[in-house]
Amino acid sequence: MEAFETYQTPLASRYASKEMSYLFSSANRFKTWRELWLNLAIAEKQLGLPIGEEAIEQMRANLDLTPEQFDIAAKEEKKRRHDVMAHVHTFGQIAPAAAGIIHLGATSCYVTDNADLIFIRTGLTYLLKSLAVLISRLSAFAAQYRALPTLGFTHFQPAQLTTVGKRATLWIQELLWDLRNIKRARDDLGFRGVKGTTGTQASFLALFDGDHDKVEELDKLVTKLCGFEYAYPVTSQTYSRKIDVDVLAPLASLGATAHKIATDLRLLANLKEVEEPFESTQIGSSAMAYKRNPMRSERVCSLSRHLMVLHQNALMTASVQWFERTLDDSANRRVTLPEAFLTADIILSTLRNVSEGLVVYPKVIARRISQELPFMATENLIMAIVKKGGDRQEAHEKIRVLSHEAAHQVKNEGLENDLIDRVRGDAYFDPIKGDLDSLLDPQTFVGRAPEQVVKFIKEWVEPALADEELKETLSKTGKVELNV
Repeated sequence: MEAFETYQTPLASRYASKEMSYLFSSANRFKTWRELWLNLAIAEKQLGLPIGEEAIEQMRANLDLTPEQFDIAAKEEKKRRHDVMAHVHTFGQIAPAAAGIIHLGATSCYVTDNADLIFIRTGLTYLLKSLAVLISRLSAFAAQYRALPTLGFTHFQPAQLTTVGKRATLWIQELLWDLRNIKRARDDLGFRGVKGTTGTQASFLALFDGDHDKVEELDKLVTKLCGFEYAYPVTSQTYSRKIDVDVLAPLASLGATAHKIATDLRLLANLKEVEEPFESTQIGSSAMAYKRNPMRSERVCSLSRHLMVLHQNALMTASVQWFERTLDDSANRRVTLPEAFLTADIILSTLRNVSEGLVVYPKVIARRISQELPFMATENLIMAIVKKGGDRQEAHEKIRVLSHEAAHQVKNEGLENDLIDRVRGDAYFDPIKGDLDSLLDPQTFVGRAPEQVVKFIKEWVEPALADEELKETLSKTGKVELNV
């Protein structure tokens, strides 16, 4: 492998962030293995094993691999058919004073599994920060359009009015749950630690001449040196693959959220009410020059489906681990884990790009409201007539007849909804004709939507984004003021 090769898919190479790509690169993986070997040697030396300071210093001075060392490792692996031992020998060549003690007492999973847990924890942190930025951007959008009425849809059929901003809060709420779930998964992560070939720590017990206390202290020391609060109390040769299930579950859930958001945006683009960014020189179709396809949202949907099914992969792998370990998890996980994190990373960066350039068309929205609102306002018209002394049943019948006539115009003749014109032309409604404009004001049909947006942002979004870890990220990416 090349020195800085990353886990590559065509999409990852183009769209994944540099930090997430590097996290799952060969350069970082094997550097992390060397750090784990260094920490093991430091802890073993501290507990009395005869490891010289020169060995420690040579290891510490050669944590990064050069292209030449990658070539050596590749040749060693071809010869030995064992990636970990290939890197043990490679490390020993450039740290000769440590050659005899590298990997002392350990099994391959000491470096492979512990490294994976480090990558998972770091990757979840990256995703939390990206998610916070997306929530911030969409919250600014929700605040800006909190009072703009828009037609609601249930079953994708016209329903009671809501607002553009209120609809966005539905997306944000699910993203807040994803933020919570990913943080829980990260904060719950433990370390495999120093457990030996089948998890019994037998090799380390032999190294320390049967001193159980020193073996336990070794586990704690290595765990602390690697930056974890605790190690799993019992393991087999590997950490339980249920941990992968627990990690990929919130990522799959994020995929579901992203798919819903992107689908809504695709439907809104078809209605020409809201569109994702579209550059002046962008081409929507090679044949149909007029097209403005929502390709970013389509990409999000495509990748989200992939992210969701990766969780099933982790479930199946966890379910077929025999006794203390079986190797049929290895090749699967080497693909599944990087793909999950890289895919989630691309989804979030794409949604951020969309959220920062959403275009709203108020006149199109208003026109669609005008086509449907007359039917929705009929009950208000009936109540207004009754307040003026009219008969409720008679008013209902009048409205029913006029509504069906207007519906015939719309459905059979392809004309505009002229219900209100029919009401204005009927003398029966003379008592309320002066009130028709106020009775048909879309703002009176959105209920508490604007107030809900303000309350939601102040009581839920702002506290979530006030976390110190996330505040630093938001300050670096340009914090958006939520003007509510």
